[in-house]
Amino acid sequence: MLSLMRKHAGTWIIKVILGAIVVVFVFWGVGSWTTERLSRIAKVNDDWITVDEYRTTYNNLLEQVRRTFGNTLTDELLRSLQLKKRALDQLIDNVLMLQTAEKLNLRVSDEELARSIRSIDAFQTAGAFDGRRYRNLLDRLKLTPEAFEDIQRDSLLAEKLRSLITDTVKVSDEEAREWYQWTNSTVSLDYAVVDPNRYTDLVPTDEGLLEFFEENKESYKTEPQLKARYIAFKFEAYRSQVNLSEDELRDYYETNLEDFKSPKTVEARHILIKVAQDADADEVAAAKAKIENILKMAKAGQDFAELAKQHSEGPTKDKGGYLGTFRQESMVKPFADKAFSMNAGEISEPVRTRFGWHIIKVEAVNPASTKSFDDAKSEIQEKLLNEYSRALAYEDAEAANDASYAGDTLDAIAEQRNLQVLETDFFTRQGPAEGIANREQFATIAFGLAENEISDIQDLGDGYYLIQASEKAPGQIPELETVKEKVKQEWIKKEQDQLAREDAKNLLAEMKNGLTFEEAAKKFGLTPKNTAFFKRNDSIPDIGFEPEISRVAFMLSEEEKLPADAIKGQKGYYVIRFKERKKPALDGLETEKATIKQQLLQQKKIRTFEAWLSDTRNKANISIAERFQQEG
Repeated sequence: MLSLMRKHAGTWIIKVILGAIVVVFVFWGVGSWTTERLSRIAKVNDDWITVDEYRTTYNNLLEQVRRTFGNTLTDELLRSLQLKKRALDQLIDNVLMLQTAEKLNLRVSDEELARSIRSIDAFQTAGAFDGRRYRNLLDRLKLTPEAFEDIQRDSLLAEKLRSLITDTVKVSDEEAREWYQWTNSTVSLDYAVVDPNRYTDLVPTDEGLLEFFEENKESYKTEPQLKARYIAFKFEAYRSQVNLSEDELRDYYETNLEDFKSPKTVEARHILIKVAQDADADEVAAAKAKIENILKMAKAGQDFAELAKQHSEGPTKDKGGYLGTFRQESMVKPFADKAFSMNAGEISEPVRTRFGWHIIKVEAVNPASTKSFDDAKSEIQEKLLNEYSRALAYEDAEAANDASYAGDTLDAIAEQRNLQVLETDFFTRQGPAEGIANREQFATIAFGLAENEISDIQDLGDGYYLIQASEKAPGQIPELETVKEKVKQEWIKKEQDQLAREDAKNLLAEMKNGLTFEEAAKKFGLTPKNTAFFKRNDSIPDIGFEPEISRVAFMLSEEEKLPADAIKGQKGYYVIRFKERKKPALDGLETEKATIKQQLLQQKKIRTFEAWLSDTRNKANISIAERFQQEG
């Protein structure tokens, strides 16, 4: 069941193999708290959620955040993300989904389960399900087929529920039309921008500088630092422990024979004369006549590459029509069928595809081949050496990690296994100065730990690591004198911004009091400009990508041409005035309707499911242990 997946989800191979397998219930990593692992923290109707499940899900979310933010992840940002609450919410939602599926008597048949497992690429050889590969991979994961099938069945059940809830959602033609008009409406503006850099010769007093520093001193705090201790299980150190027999190498070769096959490929050039798929007969004929004329020149001995540079309308024109070496499936079918029927040196008759008319010159044909075992042997040996050395390293790292659960110290873990505990000097979020291959990832992990907490198993590229944050040094607020120049520049920047904002507000007020844009702008030494028409999500002509200006612009109208306030943009404070709005013609709606309806349908399905989930939570009897309510 789910607990089995959680138990084994930290193994290295699961990240490679099962990433696309379990749709809903995959939680990577293993929790690092050592107490109350099986205690209950929440009850959802009649089902319990344990500390172990909670911590595991939290670790999964934390790892996602670390990958997303890297060294920009701070303690403040981490707190703002409310990962503990999100972890518990995720678990509650999963329980509610399974409970509802049970109430609705939803079932996953044995045939559905088998079909889903047979379709998983990781379990296939040459596009077909390979039972031997299936069992071998599950053995490596320490999962029985029965346990994995239970996991997969729950995943399919959750997807069935989601489909049941959202399959009745529809999008009407009217909704598509409204969205099309909303998205493609355009406006134009008159505008003036007050650039803060126009205010020069600002000089702070000592008192003003000190006051500014005191108000903002937290922003000058030095970076926090920490020391870390760690045990490294380097992959390279385990290679000598791997003994590969000839039979193992040959078995791998035979099991993965498709990996050693090279399909037939063709190296070619082409010349394209474009013609639309739905072009009328006259356009098609004209394009064909043009390509046939080029073909005559090619067959008369003119250089094909030069002809392509002169006449082709395709993206490879500047390269003389050169397409390189390609497989048959990488080209559209009519083109590929022709190219793969030709011999080296041949030039084809015109070929029609959805892009237009082509002529093809084949420069080389590379027949399909299979690398022999002898030729592949060293490649297989290296691959298995890497794979098995990683597995051996993980086994040792997993044993050490289990010992940390039992309360062993890092030193005790190392001593029992004849390993060395290494220690860094103090470092910032950029990572230790030396000794670590992936410094930034190491730092991200270490800064996410409480003092003296030992991490889960971490893959840093060259090996697995257990990391302990041994000593933390919080950032310090420096003396003013040490950052005086920086404080001065930021004081000037603040004053410039304030002056620009005040002038922009005053300019807008003058216009609201009856002055024309030109008259009001002249009082502030500005000249109004105007934009071309733009859509809601477009970059604004002459201004650039300014979402807030765009948002406000589409709220204005002939009746209310001026906004409530000046708008801060990248170049300063903007005062805008509505000029004109255009509704889009509906000519393009039919072409885009299917795509629009599909996009709206997906959005509606997401909203519908979220609404169902929210309603189900509101009706459920959910109780959460007080200590975890406080943590969240």
